[in-house]
Amino acid sequence: MSVKKRIIQIAVFLLVMFLTFYALFSGRDLAEIGHAVLKMSPLYLTSCVALALFYVCAEGFMIWYLLNAMREKKNSLFRCFQYSFIGFFYSGITPSATGGQPVQLYYMNRDGNRVSDSTVVLMTVAVVYKFVLVIIGFGILFFWHGPLREYLNRYFPLYILGLMLNVILVILILGVMLFPNVILKTAKFFENILIRMKLWKASEKREEKLNGFIESYGQAVSWLGRHRGKLAAVVVVTFFQRCSLFVLTYMVYLGFGLKGSDAADVILLQAAVYIAVDMLPLPGAQGITELMYQAVFARVFTPVYLIPSMLVSRGLNFYFLLIVSLGVVLVNRFILENRRRTSA
Repeated sequence: MSVKKRIIQIAVFLLVMFLTFYALFSGRDLAEIGHAVLKMSPLYLTSCVALALFYVCAEGFMIWYLLNAMREKKNSLFRCFQYSFIGFFYSGITPSATGGQPVQLYYMNRDGNRVSDSTVVLMTVAVVYKFVLVIIGFGILFFWHGPLREYLNRYFPLYILGLMLNVILVILILGVMLFPNVILKTAKFFENILIRMKLWKASEKREEKLNGFIESYGQAVSWLGRHRGKLAAVVVVTFFQRCSLFVLTYMVYLGFGLKGSDAADVILLQAAVYIAVDMLPLPGAQGITELMYQAVFARVFTPVYLIPSMLVSRGLNFYFLLIVSLGVVLVNRFILENRRRTSA
């Protein structure tokens, strides 16, 4: 990714963030909001931080688990945690979370992992991630339909849209994974376009590399098909990973000493908000997430704690993780790469 493109992405992200917070705090008593936030129980706040970190680290665990099972080359769990934080950062600043996996793939390849294996692992983690979200989404829609419509109100169509977009993405990723020839034909199609535009030159070596990648990719997909138990384990871990952020909001509810709403209601509502905004083309789904949270949780949190609860919940499950991820990115970008150059 070029420096110019990164600057544009970060600028768009910061602009959306500024507009979001301006809309949230305009005309509100900031001192009152700050005082309410400080009433959050330290014990529950610590639990929320742990849940947020678990969310990112669980993806790193799945990358580690699949990579080490597929190849003799062993990756450290700590390094795979770093892949996950790097992916979270770039996904958070790009529309529809599209920027994370290419950067993860770059670092995994730099560490000696085969591109084909890394690609299959990341696609598997992604498709299971979306698959679990779809299952949860349909479960909420069918078994909690009445309360869902009542709480979401005018945002209910957005929930249906978000669910359908996730279904489409699962189908597309599965299609690409199960039919590697589609990748080959697509790659050759774009290669021919670039050659005709005289941006590339025809190259037998490039074609050999592409064919070798497709062959290795097919072997990796076949390996996954023969080890369904490992796929089942990834599904289970992903389920707990997804639920960690939904439970986090309930911990915030308890942390403010509130009572009256069932744990299931708070957790399912947070899941519904996440499903509705997950695929929207906004960096980090900023703006719409906060607006929807205010509307959906207005009956759960008292007026005094509605905005403070959103600040803590959203602050931990997105902005806090983004800051931690930025730290990991900077360490990898400047410190670790400088060490590599020095030792080379």
